[in-house]
Amino acid sequence: MKINIIGAGLAGIEAAFTLANRGIKVNLFEMKPKKFSEVHKSEGVAEIVCSNSLGSTKITTASGVLKKEMKVLDSVLLKIASLTKVEAGNALAVDRKMFSEIATKWVEKHPNMNLIRERVTKLNDENIWIVACGPLCDDELIGFLKENIIKGNSLHFFDAIAPIVYADSVDYSKGFWGSRYSDSRDYFNCVLAKEEYNRFYDELIKAEKVEFKEFEKNYYEACLPIEELAERGKQTLLFGPLKPVGLKFKGKAPFAVVQLRKENREGTLLGLVGFQTKLIYKEQKRVFRLIPALRDAEFAKLGSLHRNTFIDSPKLLNVFLQAKDKPNVFFAGQITGVEGYLASAVTGIYVGMNIALFLKKGNMIEPPKNTMFGGLVHYITSKEGNFQPISENFGFIDVDKVRNKKTKRLKQAQVAINNVKAWREQYESEFD
Repeated sequence: MKINIIGAGLAGIEAAFTLANRGIKVNLFEMKPKKFSEVHKSEGVAEIVCSNSLGSTKITTASGVLKKEMKVLDSVLLKIASLTKVEAGNALAVDRKMFSEIATKWVEKHPNMNLIRERVTKLNDENIWIVACGPLCDDELIGFLKENIIKGNSLHFFDAIAPIVYADSVDYSKGFWGSRYSDSRDYFNCVLAKEEYNRFYDELIKAEKVEFKEFEKNYYEACLPIEELAERGKQTLLFGPLKPVGLKFKGKAPFAVVQLRKENREGTLLGLVGFQTKLIYKEQKRVFRLIPALRDAEFAKLGSLHRNTFIDSPKLLNVFLQAKDKPNVFFAGQITGVEGYLASAVTGIYVGMNIALFLKKGNMIEPPKNTMFGGLVHYITSKEGNFQPISENFGFIDVDKVRNKKTKRLKQAQVAINNVKAWREQYESEFD
């Protein structure tokens, strides 16, 4: 029986290595370069198209805990991230080009992997399939899935990509290097006085945007376009991406700041943090250049929007991310309704581990409770009512009541990591 994986993104790569490293041969299908999605440009696998940040590494954050869990699960992408990281304070950010290049090289040289550069438009019942085609799944494949598996339960929303500017076009006299709550200098903070902020806000609100059809107006709350946030009120941005909290400029807190983060190791490219947008291109240049430090900015990449497709997993999948009506078909990644790079990747690890166990012993094991990755899997396969994408969060980890928030987060982190270690030990004992 062949193991076929559709999509060489983060989830597909993790699934492929999880299986291949356990001696199982896999076919990894990638439609590039024969066909590119709306946002993918590189021929490489594991191409990161939005922010180059994989989230916080702090153990008191959900993202930091998930990274610890994934390390326990032997994530290959975290290994690649460690080889390609760029300075970003408490965040794990990578050089996207190097990240993809290394992933592609490792895939191509693995003896148990066969990278097939072809589109997959339908599945057969003779093989095990992992559908990890991501939120930009091929239209013909989506059509096949709708007719045979999804059966009318697909949903759609849009993600917005933040602009990137050339570092040498930034006016560094209009801000300062620094990070919130630490002494590191990993972000450049573009300062706005009250009058400058008011002008920026007024122009942002009235700027021309891309028009959408009604069914496309279904945003993921944690990735709202900046103009969408602004429409919620003039103060909203000051408590969001332009918040000055934890920063000081010339001895006092600035009225507002826009943070720029390195997009590559050399620091020649800087991304606007939290500036996902659906403004048309000419309006992006006009409005974002109202930020004093970006008055003469040259844009290496303007913000854009792309289709995000995810299935109604609670209705379609069991706890093993296996199609209820098609047991030879598994799903992994953002198409399942998890949100974020690492949340997507960890589902690939989980699916790969269970398929490997099934092939060897004929059984699979459920994900651990009170963990980030287990919480994600349980949520997307058991959520009642309206199902929306979700990312890792501390709501998945139940501990005894602790008044102090930091103490509680540390306790939740320890519980989660210990539970994943115990689950991994149980898995290995069953696999052996």
